[in-house]
Amino acid sequence: SLDLESIFSIAKTAGSLPDVEPCPTSNGESDIKIGVAMDRAFTFYYQENLEALESAGAELVRFSPLDDTRLPIVNGLYIGGGFPEMFLSELESNARLRNQIKEEIENGLPVYAECGGLMYLARSIVWNEKSGAMVNALNFSVEMTKKPMGLGYMTLEANGNSEWLKPKSKVYCHEFHHSRPVELKGDTRFAWNVLRGTGIENRMDGVIHKNVLASYAHLHSCGASTWAADFTGLIRRIGKSVNVSDNSKAEQV
Repeated sequence: SLDLESIFSIAKTAGSLPDVEPCPTSNGESDIKIGVAMDRAFTFYYQENLEALESAGAELVRFSPLDDTRLPIVNGLYIGGGFPEMFLSELESNARLRNQIKEEIENGLPVYAECGGLMYLARSIVWNEKSGAMVNALNFSVEMTKKPMGLGYMTLEANGNSEWLKPKSKVYCHEFHHSRPVELKGDTRFAWNVLRGTGIENRMDGVIHKNVLASYAHLHSCGASTWAADFTGLIRRIGKSVNVSDNSKAEQV
């Protein structure tokens, strides 16, 4: 039997719960466009993250790294997680899009990529002794592993290297990846120190290149409440856009 009176008595000694900042909601207005990689290879998106970007003033335009040969006209890219290793040959064969993404990155286009998106931006992905060329915007390749390299909740703290992130600001997120970077150069810059979790290497995550932030972390807008505002704010400050003449086939998310 349960001693309910004792349980209630103990419960009354608990302190009040801390205030929680509500997840952002859309205001219906947009002044920038963000291309979202969304197809069979890239499927891992929290709906709340998409809504947070819309709330921060972004129109989201879907594109497919598998099927589209050109980017839509956008001011930044969001490349989420998925299983790019399952589509090595298809992604490699779409060299026109890969080359354009690399060119736009080198020209300063802001890009946020996580997990599968990080893998896609690497030089190549190696799986089961097969290798597929990827975007080659980041200075390493990715090797698939049989065991998880990172699994569980993460706490990240901005180290001041990224223009996006307020130094010492924290993000609460998670990771689940069966891959690791190989041939990672010693001068690679990272945005976050990993306080909890694994990350990319040496308890660091968030590779920085030009205006790219690519990590193994899967963020959620309620655990990273300023993420959408930080990303869209960077896009506005940079003021870049993809130089594409035909946007007629772009699909709004």
